[in-house]
Amino acid sequence: MAHDPEAATDKPSALAADRRKLLLGLGIAAGGALVSSLVSERSLAVEDKTAERQVTDAPSSNRADVEQRVPFYGVHQAGIVTPRPANGMVVAFDVIADTPADFDKMLRKLTERIVFLTQGGQPPSLDRKLPPADSGILGPEVFSDNLTITVGLGDSIFENRPWLKHLKPKCLQKMTQFTNDALVAELCHGDLSLQFCANSADTNIHALRDILKNLPEYLVPRWKQEGNVPTILPDSDGHVQSARNFLGFRDGSANPHSSNEALMDEIVWVGQGDGEPEWAIGGTYQAVRIIRNFVERWDRTPLGEQERIFGRRKMSGAPMDGKTENDAPDYAKDPDGKVTRLDAHIRLANPRTPETQKNLILRRPFNYSNGVTKNGQLDQGLLFIVYQADLDRGFIAVQTRLSGEPLEEYIKPIGGGYFYVLPGARESGDYLGRKLAEAAAAGPPT
Repeated sequence: MAHDPEAATDKPSALAADRRKLLLGLGIAAGGALVSSLVSERSLAVEDKTAERQVTDAPSSNRADVEQRVPFYGVHQAGIVTPRPANGMVVAFDVIADTPADFDKMLRKLTERIVFLTQGGQPPSLDRKLPPADSGILGPEVFSDNLTITVGLGDSIFENRPWLKHLKPKCLQKMTQFTNDALVAELCHGDLSLQFCANSADTNIHALRDILKNLPEYLVPRWKQEGNVPTILPDSDGHVQSARNFLGFRDGSANPHSSNEALMDEIVWVGQGDGEPEWAIGGTYQAVRIIRNFVERWDRTPLGEQERIFGRRKMSGAPMDGKTENDAPDYAKDPDGKVTRLDAHIRLANPRTPETQKNLILRRPFNYSNGVTKNGQLDQGLLFIVYQADLDRGFIAVQTRLSGEPLEEYIKPIGGGYFYVLPGARESGDYLGRKLAEAAAAGPPT
């Protein structure tokens, strides 16, 4: 056989390459085994920790959230232009206060409780033979949890007390029934409203129970409605879109920007030139509506019809002639309603004319779900809350324009009320409604 020198020199090289591959393979295998072992150990550690938890263990929360605090003192009350947290609740009360002195004591005590609840702290320890100072549903320490409690006064508290009647805000009135309403008496009106907003529902419930425990001689609950808004993942640029209501549409599109102080002064806050009583400067009108949604009927309605009723695309929230939720519809280019129907919800609510700019309102709603009705339908809807400096020019004007809209086939307002939100307590030692209480004690002008 002829000798091939190239083959001879190639053989050791091939053997070396094979050895390198073998060693490399062993190394990778060893490394992979090591990594796999580490991952497995970590997984087992996580599993062990999970295995240690019980079904009754509370879900863990974020300390930054529970310690989140909204300042109480200021020109205006919190909970109006304050960013909305996930959970809300409105409770209306009948007030037991027959004299200006009783009224003053109630406001002082209510303010005291609100300051503690919204700022957080340690409830006092009392003798075990006495009821505890706190319900304990939040544990030994009351965390602020982004809680705000906003106080409003209804028409009846002024009308039913001669020493307050002359001090009633000029636009405050009893909520009347619009054409599509089916108001339930037990869910309407009230002498006083409290709006609770917090990161967790239990924080709101705890605050309500604290106030009922500490002011039983003054406040009798009349109706209550809880609600929430879904948390939403931010867009890639960090922008958070409006939350959706239970009809699946974004609720908050085209809302006036609450961080624009000049705009809020114009739309929300009562000022010196508004013709209101002096004590009312810095307050605002609150309109609350409990609006049931007929979700079963809505879910069987074609998507195109749903969008035409609202005047927006369901998924994006964009107007019919736009691409994003923040785009403004151009009704001047669509005078006959070929793109956005003339009776579309957004077009009736805000026609975007110079004349209707005065009708802007600040919406701050929550979704609600109350169970099942007697006829086997879901009792779901919207706890609709809006604020404005002029009730007639704001909510009432907008709702009047909406009368007869196609959306009425799918919604039914059943409760709520109108309230005047007191100005804020300016500093420590001040209390909500102080100027009103002082004016009531002084009596009507002679």
